[in-house]
Amino acid sequence: MGEQRPDTDAVTIPATARRAAAEQAWTQLRPELEAEAVAALGPAEGDAFLARADLALYDVHEPLATLYAEAADELFARALRSALAAAVERPEALRRIDRRREVDPGWFQRSRVQGYVCYVDRFCGTLDRLPGRLDHLAELGTTYLHLMPLLRPRPGENDGGYAVLDYRAVDPRLGTMSDLEDVAGALHDRGMALCIDLVLNHTAREHAWAQGWLAGDPAYAGFYTAFPDRTLPDAYDATIPEVFPDRAPGSFSWVPEACGGAGGWVWTTFWPYQWDLDYSNPEVTLAMLGEITWLANRGVDVFRMDAVPFMWKRLGTSCQNQPEGHSLLQLLHALTRLAAPGVIFKAEAIVSPDDLVGYLGGHDRYRPECELAYHNQLMVLLWSSLATQDVRLARQALRRMRPVPPTATWCTYVRGHDDIGWAVADEDAAAVGLDGFAHRRFLNDFYSGRFPGSFARGALFQENEVTGDARVSGSAASLCGIEAALEAGDDAALDAGVRRLVLLYSVAYAYGGIPLLYMGDELALRNDSGYLADPALAPDNRWMHRPPMDWEAAARRSDPATLEGRVWRELHRLGEVRRAQLALRGGVESTVVDAGSDAVLVWRRKHPRSGTFVGLANFSAFPQAVDADTVTGFGGFEQVHGSDGVLPVREGQVVVPGLGFAWFAEP
Repeated sequence: MGEQRPDTDAVTIPATARRAAAEQAWTQLRPELEAEAVAALGPAEGDAFLARADLALYDVHEPLATLYAEAADELFARALRSALAAAVERPEALRRIDRRREVDPGWFQRSRVQGYVCYVDRFCGTLDRLPGRLDHLAELGTTYLHLMPLLRPRPGENDGGYAVLDYRAVDPRLGTMSDLEDVAGALHDRGMALCIDLVLNHTAREHAWAQGWLAGDPAYAGFYTAFPDRTLPDAYDATIPEVFPDRAPGSFSWVPEACGGAGGWVWTTFWPYQWDLDYSNPEVTLAMLGEITWLANRGVDVFRMDAVPFMWKRLGTSCQNQPEGHSLLQLLHALTRLAAPGVIFKAEAIVSPDDLVGYLGGHDRYRPECELAYHNQLMVLLWSSLATQDVRLARQALRRMRPVPPTATWCTYVRGHDDIGWAVADEDAAAVGLDGFAHRRFLNDFYSGRFPGSFARGALFQENEVTGDARVSGSAASLCGIEAALEAGDDAALDAGVRRLVLLYSVAYAYGGIPLLYMGDELALRNDSGYLADPALAPDNRWMHRPPMDWEAAARRSDPATLEGRVWRELHRLGEVRRAQLALRGGVESTVVDAGSDAVLVWRRKHPRSGTFVGLANFSAFPQAVDADTVTGFGGFEQVHGSDGVLPVREGQVVVPGLGFAWFAEP
């Protein structure tokens, strides 16, 4: 305990040799595993498990050989038996869902799949009350519900629930694991999928694994990393970017009990109470697999794999996006789907566009890792375009992104629970005549309300006065100008704010993939200062855009004369039209095109069965003309939706009203 784990590099073995080793290991293990599977599951289910294992052979054995070398064969047998044990425990109702999804493996890519994201306590108080609120979600067209961190966190400060004390228990303030199972059942009865957060990179320091490691329990030896002095921590910190520079600088924290009681520097990428797991120890990987499959058997359909870029460390690097981290995800994904083939992974990887696609399996050689990932780049570029009324940066950056594998898709969103970090690459900024640093600073100034004439009401988060870096907090409605307009009593400004909010969602709903609606955006909920009264929340201004659900406001959603009614009607209609557009399903790439205006984002999708779809969004406050042939397919497309009715074509141009959008599709 407490000793440095050596940096390891991926084992370089020719592909043919890797596959031969996997085949040999499978040939030796298969007769025993077949007997065990049939005895435990019966002939039909046992044979299905063996078929899945056959299919996943390389996705299990190769990562084990890459990560753990000589121990691969022994770990291969242990890992498959762990997956089999979880398959045996899987309830029959979930097996039926598995069978449907094995028939339709792209179930999550369908255009009718639409997400909603909320905190349980902020949405309805406790889990047992959530089934009674599902009508609200069903009315919106929700088929995918992401409940923000709900596993039992450490007491006190816990990074918004991301410092997990127990993966197999629910935060007692929200209810019990039995309540969560009931929620999953209620969702499944309505054709909705359940997504929850799973923190992979770290646990709370109070977690049983961490306490066992501190106590010297051999079962948890090597679960975490500690150094007796600052020599290696300083060497690592020299190349690791700080996540929370103002309150938690560096990536290590002094723990007096570590290193056999002599004290040591424990790896803590995020906060001192979140201790990084050491996945160079295969026991950590198998232990985490056990937690994933146990939760899958409670009814979880989608795991939001939190902080996955940080899972593997290497001296002299940023300790993010290491190749072994991708191998880990590939391994956990394959083993989870052996036990629960209807379950999918979503990568929480807020990294550069060049690194992001890899988490969807997009490497030189395809590796299945996560089916979903957040399209953080699109979100950032939407806000950038709104501030500048110019889409040239968005066109440049989106065109440069590598395509994702057809088996995966994006989660597109306007706003989330987190701050907005301006992931604008210097290369993309330079290509359109901008200075990357200056543009990021402009966006911070604009959305924090510092920039003259800004309509936004946000706040800077984690401002680093030394580097000038910062991120932005604030609800979508407040960042779009709705809060400022209401304060001023300015009806014209309010109309513009609503149009901005709907414009952003018109892109999120039609760019392709799963659109995620963040709780309250359907009612234009604004920033909430109530968090300042809670000492545990007050230091973190991200709580300003995590307001409690306003059910009185929700009751006004049917009145088109109210703000809530206007926004609800527009977002409801986006979902309604989207569901009928086959070209908006995942597995199809969007291509950004230039239609003659630098204020209008235009993208095209082409599905082999439904044909072409074209979306356009005018980020200028003024009408903009675009080339009619580009957006209407030489007159062959019909307008299926738009902010201002059917747009006329005159003299080869379509004029898009200020802050307006339109969708066109082949009839």
